[in-house]
Amino acid sequence: MKKNAAETTGDLEGYLDNHYIHRSNWLRAAVLGANDGILSTASIAIGVAAASAMKEPVILATVAGLVAGALSMAAGEYVSVSSQTDVENADIEREKIELEEMPEIELQRLAQIYEGRGLKKETAQLVAEELTEHDVLGAHVRDELGINEISQANPIQAAFASGAAFTVGGALPLLVVVFLPLENLEYYLYGFALIFLILLGALAAKTGGSSIAKAILRITFWGTVAMGLTALVGYMFNVNV
Repeated sequence: MKKNAAETTGDLEGYLDNHYIHRSNWLRAAVLGANDGILSTASIAIGVAAASAMKEPVILATVAGLVAGALSMAAGEYVSVSSQTDVENADIEREKIELEEMPEIELQRLAQIYEGRGLKKETAQLVAEELTEHDVLGAHVRDELGINEISQANPIQAAFASGAAFTVGGALPLLVVVFLPLENLEYYLYGFALIFLILLGALAAKTGGSSIAKAILRITFWGTVAMGLTALVGYMFNVNV
């Protein structure tokens, strides 16, 4: 039995929902923030714990690292995404001017893009003309400039996601520092941080539809390197404060 247009559209939307690329922007910001929160805060705590005979400096350094890191992540993400957005908006404005001043050349440019993607010359020309009639600016922004809803990011949303994720991630090593004894604290921190990183890597991979094993291996290796080097610095400069 044939499906009507509404049923076909519904099936298509359901099919598209099975893909994960539309999650890439917020997922990247959140995973990066949480990963940095765990790794940076744990590394700071490990370094100070390895050089300290008292717990208070470890707690102070961990809290300071957590606060500074969260603000730095949020600010850095906001500036980075804002700069990207500024460049995209400037390109869109230039494209508007070009469409007004030389529409025929822009039409041929669009047709060449489709032809380069594999369409026959006549088909590419027809597609370019029909998309131009439907939404000329949208067609050029998407296919000539490569800007679409998926690639565009909201600076405030990205900043909040990074800062909040860093705070959540950094709070985990802080809990270890507060509730576990100073003796062998660096080993506790390493063990728990590794567990947190593995769980984060698995969750991110599952959410993004990628390989869980590869994500865990990657995050475990680099986490161990970072925390190991920081601990080495702490032991080298053991000041027993």
